[in-house]
Amino acid sequence: MRPLAVVNCGQLVTLAGPARPRVREEMKELGIVANGTMLVRDGKIEATGEPSIPPGYEIVDAAGRTVLPGFVDAHTHPVFASNRVDEYELRAGGASYEEIAAAGGGIRSTVRKTRAATEDELFDSGVRYRSWFHRTGTTTIEGKSGYGLTLEDELKMLRVIRRLDYVPTFLGAHEVPDEYRGRAGAYADLVVNEMLPAVARAGLAEYCDIFCEPKVFDAAMARTILTGARRHGFQLRVHADQLTRSGAAELASEMHAVTADHLEQTDAAGIAALAQAQVQPVLLPASVYTLGSKRFAPARAMIEAGLAVVLATDFNPGSSPTPSIPFVLSIASTHMHMTPAEALTSVTINAAYSLGRGAQIGSLEPGKQADFVIHDVSDYREIPYFAGIESARATYIGGQLVYSR
Repeated sequence: MRPLAVVNCGQLVTLAGPARPRVREEMKELGIVANGTMLVRDGKIEATGEPSIPPGYEIVDAAGRTVLPGFVDAHTHPVFASNRVDEYELRAGGASYEEIAAAGGGIRSTVRKTRAATEDELFDSGVRYRSWFHRTGTTTIEGKSGYGLTLEDELKMLRVIRRLDYVPTFLGAHEVPDEYRGRAGAYADLVVNEMLPAVARAGLAEYCDIFCEPKVFDAAMARTILTGARRHGFQLRVHADQLTRSGAAELASEMHAVTADHLEQTDAAGIAALAQAQVQPVLLPASVYTLGSKRFAPARAMIEAGLAVVLATDFNPGSSPTPSIPFVLSIASTHMHMTPAEALTSVTINAAYSLGRGAQIGSLEPGKQADFVIHDVSDYREIPYFAGIESARATYIGGQLVYSR
């Protein structure tokens, strides 16, 4: 691999700073180098600023464009069969997400299709979706299972997630499958006693997540599943307070989860609990938008409480069929009152720390992996401002070009 010299960066947005998640005013400090240069050797960043360029470096001319760290998408459901465009049309006609799910649609619809698909079919569609992430500037993707809901099918999904080189999360407790309707407790026992041990033996996941809602897995069941997950060595994530204020934020804090995700319904008490336990909130405004809801997670209150906020796409076939972090950045600024700088921090360095990778990715600093994107804008704020435009011109992972427009 030839070393690279990325030159003529109108804005080289490094996110250089303390080696931890950024909070409060730190979220606005982007470490921008005007007219900067970045050297890359052996897949890692060698220097930034105005270094001299040694002989033998391949010149990558940014031509005055903005260079950012690759986006880190810390919450996705990227492996599934088919789609749910029929439900999208039903929602446009006035049906609610809950009504569709109660009629057999929603997650259970995707479960039926995903069970019927082969591993290679899921991988092939996953490669297509991965290219969508790259073309919008995302270089690291957390991927959840949860559309199998049998041991065999969950393992199948996790193998695909590994093949796609995503950060793997086991989400066997995503929904109660058809064959266990009315017997959520029995299904929770299956997750604890069979699925978690098998996933741990296979070494296919780093995290365990759960959809904690009273009509799916209530707080007591969620506590049992998360306790079992921790016993098998998994770190914890929680779908919390998305549809109802169920106490899931407090549960995530009690269990010392790494993240609590969604949080549209959480309140001051939930925020205080997360802050006390230093649980990172992962906010998913694209799903709020897609479902036609008006209630976004209280990002400003979280920032003011000192939480290291993360934004992510929640890419999935039902409630958030978008892989676009730029779209999420736009919603965060227009509907959640996050500044463009705060939003950018939330999808780079803060997101990287939420995945245990803050020392390797999320900023453009010497020694880190050279995951960077040249955006066809002169100012990073244009990315959320020109909503709907794919600004990524070239995407690099480990110093290797993976997408070019």
